Amino acid sequence: MSILTQKTILKKISIDGIGIHTGLKSNLNILPAHPNTGIVFKRIDLKKNNIVIPTYNNVVDATLCTTISNEYGVKVSTIEHLMGALYGLGIDNAIVELNSQEVPILDGSAKKFVELIIESGIKASEAPIKIIKIEKQTEVREGDKIISINKSNVSLDIDFEIKYQNEFIKSQRNKISIFEDDLTNIYNSRTFCLFEDIEKLKKMGLGKGGSLENALVVKDNSLINKGGLRNQKEFVNHKILDCMGDLYLSGYKMIGSLTCSQGGHHLTNKLLRKLFSDQKNYSLIEIKGKNLPHSLANRNLLRSIA
Repeated sequence: MSILTQKTILKKISIDGIGIHTGLKSNLNILPAHPNTGIVFKRIDLKKNNIVIPTYNNVVDATLCTTISNEYGVKVSTIEHLMGALYGLGIDNAIVELNSQEVPILDGSAKKFVELIIESGIKASEAPIKIIKIEKQTEVREGDKIISINKSNVSLDIDFEIKYQNEFIKSQRNKISIFEDDLTNIYNSRTFCLFEDIEKLKKMGLGKGGSLENALVVKDNSLINKGGLRNQKEFVNHKILDCMGDLYLSGYKMIGSLTCSQGGHHLTNKLLRKLFSDQKNYSLIEIKGKNLPHSLANRNLLRSIA
Protein backbone atom coordinates (compact mmCIF):
# COMPACT_ATOMS: atom_id res chain seq x y z
CA MET A 1 0.00 0.00 0.00
CA SER A 2 1.47 3.34 -1.06
CA ILE A 3 1.58 5.97 1.69
CA LEU A 4 1.41 8.62 -1.02
CA THR A 5 -2.32 8.21 -1.62
CA GLN A 6 -5.23 9.23 0.60
CA LYS A 7 -6.67 6.62 2.96
CA THR A 8 -9.78 5.87 4.92
CA ILE A 9 -10.94 2.97 7.08
CA LEU A 10 -12.28 -0.14 5.40
CA LYS A 11 -15.44 -0.59 7.48
CA LYS A 12 -17.45 1.11 10.21
CA ILE A 13 -16.04 1.24 13.75
CA SER A 14 -18.30 1.62 16.81
CA ILE A 15 -17.27 2.20 20.40
CA ASP A 16 -18.97 3.26 23.63
CA GLY A 17 -17.44 5.09 26.54
CA ILE A 18 -17.60 7.96 28.99
CA GLY A 19 -16.39 11.53 28.61
CA ILE A 20 -13.62 12.26 31.10
CA HIS A 21 -14.75 15.86 31.65
CA THR A 22 -18.53 15.74 31.11
CA GLY A 23 -18.98 12.35 32.75
CA LEU A 24 -21.59 11.55 30.10
CA LYS A 25 -21.80 8.28 28.20
CA SER A 26 -21.42 8.48 24.44
CA ASN A 27 -21.36 6.27 21.38
CA LEU A 28 -18.85 7.00 18.65
CA ASN A 29 -18.87 5.67 15.09
CA ILE A 30 -16.04 6.11 12.61
CA LEU A 31 -17.20 5.71 9.01
CA PRO A 32 -15.25 5.44 5.74
CA ALA A 33 -15.19 8.62 3.66
CA HIS A 34 -14.34 9.59 0.08
CA PRO A 35 -11.02 11.21 -0.88
CA ASN A 36 -10.68 14.91 -0.02
CA THR A 37 -13.37 14.66 2.67
CA GLY A 38 -10.88 15.11 5.49
CA ILE A 39 -11.84 14.30 9.07
CA VAL A 40 -15.40 15.41 9.86
CA PHE A 41 -17.27 15.23 13.18
CA LYS A 42 -21.06 14.85 13.15
CA ARG A 43 -23.20 15.25 16.27
CA ILE A 44 -25.95 12.71 15.54
CA ASP A 45 -27.79 13.69 18.74
CA LEU A 46 -28.68 16.93 16.92
CA LYS A 47 -30.89 17.15 13.85
CA LYS A 48 -29.37 20.24 12.23
CA ASN A 49 -26.19 22.32 12.16
CA ASN A 50 -24.41 19.25 13.51
CA ILE A 51 -21.24 19.16 11.39
CA VAL A 52 -18.05 20.28 13.17
CA ILE A 53 -14.73 20.42 11.31
CA PRO A 54 -11.55 19.81 13.36
CA THR A 55 -9.39 22.74 12.31
CA TYR A 56 -7.12 24.94 14.41
CA ASN A 57 -9.31 28.01 13.88
CA ASN A 58 -12.38 26.12 15.14
CA VAL A 59 -10.78 25.53 18.55
CA VAL A 60 -12.83 27.41 21.15
CA ASP A 61 -11.29 25.96 24.32
CA ALA A 62 -7.96 24.29 25.04
CA THR A 63 -8.29 23.86 28.81
CA LEU A 64 -7.02 20.33 29.56
CA CYS A 65 -8.46 19.09 26.25
CA THR A 66 -9.17 20.37 22.75
CA THR A 67 -12.71 21.56 22.07
CA ILE A 68 -13.89 22.57 18.60
CA SER A 69 -17.10 24.30 17.59
CA ASN A 70 -18.98 25.25 14.43
CA GLU A 71 -20.56 28.65 13.71
CA TYR A 72 -23.77 27.58 15.48
CA GLY A 73 -22.02 26.85 18.76
CA VAL A 74 -22.20 23.06 18.41
CA LYS A 75 -19.14 21.59 20.11
CA VAL A 76 -17.08 18.42 20.16
CA SER A 77 -14.49 18.05 22.92
CA THR A 78 -11.53 15.88 23.90
CA ILE A 79 -10.78 15.05 20.27
CA GLU A 80 -6.98 14.89 20.62
CA HIS A 81 -6.46 11.16 21.29
CA LEU A 82 -8.64 10.08 18.37
CA MET A 83 -7.05 12.70 16.11
CA GLY A 84 -3.58 11.50 17.17
CA ALA A 85 -4.50 7.92 16.26
CA LEU A 86 -5.87 8.98 12.86
CA TYR A 87 -2.78 11.09 12.19
CA GLY A 88 -0.26 8.42 13.14
CA LEU A 89 -2.04 5.70 11.15
CA GLY A 90 -2.30 7.89 8.05
CA ILE A 91 -6.10 8.16 7.91
CA ASP A 92 -6.87 11.16 5.71
CA ASN A 93 -10.64 10.82 5.42
CA ALA A 94 -13.29 9.70 7.92
CA ILE A 95 -16.70 10.70 9.28
CA VAL A 96 -16.82 10.56 13.08
CA GLU A 97 -20.37 10.31 14.43
CA LEU A 98 -20.95 11.15 18.07
CA ASN A 99 -24.19 11.19 20.10
CA SER A 100 -22.78 13.46 22.81
CA GLN A 101 -20.41 16.41 23.02
CA GLU A 102 -17.34 14.57 24.25
CA VAL A 103 -15.29 11.83 22.59
CA PRO A 104 -15.05 8.79 24.94
CA ILE A 105 -11.85 8.79 26.97
CA LEU A 106 -11.62 4.94 26.99
CA ASP A 107 -8.44 4.09 28.96
CA GLY A 108 -6.99 7.59 28.67
CA SER A 109 -4.80 6.79 25.66
CA ALA A 110 -5.23 6.16 21.93
CA LYS A 111 -4.60 2.41 22.32
CA LYS A 112 -8.18 1.24 21.66
CA PHE A 113 -8.71 3.64 18.76
CA VAL A 114 -5.55 2.32 17.08
CA GLU A 115 -6.52 -1.32 17.64
CA LEU A 116 -10.01 -0.80 16.18
CA ILE A 117 -8.71 1.08 13.14
CA ILE A 118 -6.16 -1.65 12.40
CA GLU A 119 -8.85 -4.31 12.94
CA SER A 120 -11.18 -2.47 10.54
CA GLY A 121 -8.49 -2.27 7.88
CA ILE A 122 -7.26 0.70 5.88
CA LYS A 123 -8.44 1.43 2.35
CA ALA A 124 -6.24 3.35 -0.07
CA SER A 125 -7.56 5.52 -2.88
CA GLU A 126 -5.92 6.80 -6.05
CA ALA A 127 -6.02 10.41 -4.82
CA PRO A 128 -2.58 11.82 -3.91
CA ILE A 129 -1.95 13.15 -0.43
CA LYS A 130 -1.29 16.78 0.37
CA ILE A 131 1.34 17.81 2.88
CA ILE A 132 2.20 21.04 4.67
CA LYS A 133 5.90 21.78 4.38
CA ILE A 134 7.37 24.21 6.90
CA GLU A 135 9.42 26.91 5.15
CA LYS A 136 10.21 29.28 8.01
CA GLN A 137 10.61 28.91 11.77
CA THR A 138 7.58 29.87 13.86
CA GLU A 139 7.77 30.17 17.64
CA VAL A 140 5.46 30.90 20.56
CA ARG A 141 6.57 31.65 24.13
CA GLU A 142 4.54 32.01 27.31
CA GLY A 143 6.81 32.45 30.31
CA ASP A 144 8.83 29.24 30.70
CA LYS A 145 6.71 27.50 28.07
CA ILE A 146 7.92 27.42 24.47
CA ILE A 147 6.93 25.72 21.24
CA SER A 148 8.50 26.15 17.81
CA ILE A 149 8.44 24.49 14.41
CA ASN A 150 11.10 24.68 11.74
CA LYS A 151 12.11 23.10 8.45
CA SER A 152 12.68 19.37 7.95
CA ASN A 153 13.36 17.49 4.74
CA VAL A 154 12.15 14.04 5.71
CA SER A 155 9.48 13.74 8.36
CA LEU A 156 7.60 15.37 11.20
CA ASP A 157 9.80 15.23 14.27
CA ILE A 158 8.42 16.09 17.71
CA ASP A 159 10.91 16.83 20.50
CA PHE A 160 8.88 17.30 23.70
CA GLU A 161 9.91 18.07 27.27
CA ILE A 162 7.94 18.24 30.51
CA LYS A 163 9.12 19.55 33.88
CA TYR A 164 7.31 18.76 37.14
CA GLN A 165 8.26 19.47 40.74
CA ASN A 166 6.76 16.11 41.63
CA GLU A 167 9.55 13.60 42.33
CA PHE A 168 7.76 10.74 40.57
CA ILE A 169 7.18 12.54 37.27
CA LYS A 170 10.20 14.87 37.42
CA SER A 171 11.48 16.03 34.01
CA GLN A 172 11.04 13.84 30.94
CA ARG A 173 11.99 14.36 27.33
CA ASN A 174 11.46 12.29 24.19
CA LYS A 175 11.86 12.81 20.46
CA ILE A 176 9.97 10.88 17.80
CA SER A 177 9.64 10.86 14.02
CA ILE A 178 5.96 10.35 13.20
CA PHE A 179 6.46 8.87 9.73
CA GLU A 180 9.47 6.67 10.59
CA ASP A 181 9.29 5.48 14.23
CA ASP A 182 7.24 2.80 15.98
CA LEU A 183 4.58 4.86 17.77
CA THR A 184 3.24 2.08 20.00
CA ASN A 185 4.46 3.72 23.23
CA ILE A 186 2.94 7.02 22.13
CA TYR A 187 -0.48 5.53 21.38
CA ASN A 188 -0.50 3.49 24.63
CA SER A 189 0.43 6.34 26.98
CA ARG A 190 -2.39 7.54 29.25
CA THR A 191 -3.49 10.96 30.38
CA PHE A 192 -2.36 11.89 33.89
CA CYS A 193 -2.84 14.32 36.76
CA LEU A 194 -1.62 15.05 40.26
CA PHE A 195 -3.90 13.94 43.11
CA GLU A 196 -3.89 17.45 44.59
CA ASP A 197 -5.29 18.87 41.34
CA ILE A 198 -8.44 16.73 41.33
CA GLU A 199 -10.43 19.14 43.52
CA LYS A 200 -9.38 22.04 41.28
CA LEU A 201 -10.70 20.14 38.26
CA LYS A 202 -14.03 19.52 39.96
CA LYS A 203 -14.40 23.21 40.83
CA MET A 204 -13.79 24.01 37.16
CA GLY A 205 -16.55 21.59 36.19
CA LEU A 206 -14.03 19.19 34.64
CA GLY A 207 -12.95 15.61 35.30
CA LYS A 208 -16.48 14.41 36.12
CA GLY A 209 -15.81 11.08 34.38
CA GLY A 210 -12.24 10.67 35.56
CA SER A 211 -11.14 7.50 37.36
CA LEU A 212 -8.15 5.24 37.80
CA GLU A 213 -9.49 3.32 34.79
CA ASN A 214 -8.90 6.23 32.42
CA ALA A 215 -6.14 8.36 33.95
CA LEU A 216 -2.84 8.02 35.77
CA VAL A 217 -2.96 9.70 39.17
CA VAL A 218 0.21 10.61 41.05
CA LYS A 219 -0.11 11.21 44.80
CA ASP A 220 2.89 12.53 46.72
CA ASN A 221 5.73 10.70 44.99
CA SER A 222 4.03 7.52 43.83
CA LEU A 223 1.51 6.27 41.29
CA ILE A 224 -1.89 5.28 42.70
CA ASN A 225 -2.82 3.11 39.70
CA LYS A 226 -2.18 -0.60 40.00
CA GLY A 227 0.08 -2.15 37.39
CA GLY A 228 2.47 0.75 37.11
CA LEU A 229 3.47 2.61 33.96
CA ARG A 230 3.17 1.13 30.47
CA ASN A 231 6.53 2.60 29.47
CA GLN A 232 9.26 4.56 31.22
CA LYS A 233 8.37 7.84 29.52
CA GLU A 234 4.58 7.47 29.65
CA PHE A 235 4.01 11.01 30.92
CA VAL A 236 5.91 12.83 28.17
CA ASN A 237 4.76 10.28 25.58
CA HIS A 238 1.15 11.17 26.35
CA LYS A 239 1.99 14.82 25.79
CA ILE A 240 3.41 13.84 22.39
CA LEU A 241 0.16 12.01 21.60
CA ASP A 242 -1.80 15.15 22.50
CA CYS A 243 0.53 17.22 20.34
CA MET A 244 0.07 14.88 17.36
CA GLY A 245 -3.70 15.12 17.66
CA ASP A 246 -3.63 18.90 17.93
CA LEU A 247 -1.26 19.23 14.97
CA TYR A 248 -3.74 17.29 12.81
CA LEU A 249 -6.02 20.31 13.15
CA SER A 250 -3.83 21.76 10.41
CA GLY A 251 -5.87 19.49 8.11
CA TYR A 252 -2.94 17.62 6.58
CA LYS A 253 0.22 15.73 7.37
CA MET A 254 3.17 17.98 7.95
CA ILE A 255 6.90 18.03 7.20
CA GLY A 256 8.72 19.91 9.92
CA SER A 257 10.67 19.75 13.14
CA LEU A 258 8.74 20.69 16.28
CA THR A 259 10.28 21.40 19.67
CA CYS A 260 8.21 22.01 22.79
CA SER A 261 9.00 22.54 26.46
CA GLN A 262 6.17 22.46 29.02
CA GLY A 263 3.49 23.07 26.41
CA GLY A 264 0.02 21.67 25.87
CA HIS A 265 -3.17 22.08 23.84
CA HIS A 266 -3.29 25.87 24.20
CA LEU A 267 0.31 26.44 23.10
CA THR A 268 0.05 24.07 20.13
CA ASN A 269 -3.07 25.85 18.93
CA LYS A 270 -1.38 29.23 19.25
CA LEU A 271 1.53 27.88 17.19
CA LEU A 272 -0.79 26.74 14.37
CA ARG A 273 -2.62 30.07 14.33
CA LYS A 274 0.67 31.95 14.09
CA LEU A 275 2.09 29.54 11.49
CA PHE A 276 -0.87 29.88 9.13
CA SER A 277 -1.20 33.63 9.59
CA ASP A 278 1.64 34.16 7.08
CA GLN A 279 1.90 32.15 3.84
CA LYS A 280 5.67 32.64 3.87
CA ASN A 281 5.85 30.20 6.78
CA TYR A 282 4.66 27.13 4.86
CA SER A 283 3.79 25.53 1.54
CA LEU A 284 0.91 23.18 0.79
CA ILE A 285 2.16 20.57 -1.61
CA GLU A 286 0.70 17.58 -3.43
CA ILE A 287 2.86 14.48 -3.76
CA LYS A 288 2.88 12.84 -7.18
CA GLY A 289 4.49 9.45 -7.61
CA LYS A 290 4.21 5.73 -6.96
CA ASN A 291 6.85 5.26 -4.29
CA LEU A 292 7.96 7.14 -1.23
CA PRO A 293 11.23 8.97 -1.91
CA HIS A 294 14.00 9.11 0.70
CA SER A 295 12.90 12.65 1.40
CA LEU A 296 9.26 13.66 1.18
CA ALA A 297 10.54 17.05 0.13
CA ASN A 298 12.03 15.71 -3.12
CA ARG A 299 10.90 18.45 -5.46
CA ASN A 300 10.70 16.08 -8.41
CA LEU A 301 7.65 14.57 -6.78
CA LEU A 302 6.05 17.76 -5.49
CA ARG A 303 3.73 20.19 -7.16
CA SER A 304 3.04 23.40 -5.30
CA ILE A 305 -0.67 24.04 -4.87
CA ALA A 306 -0.46 27.04 -2.56
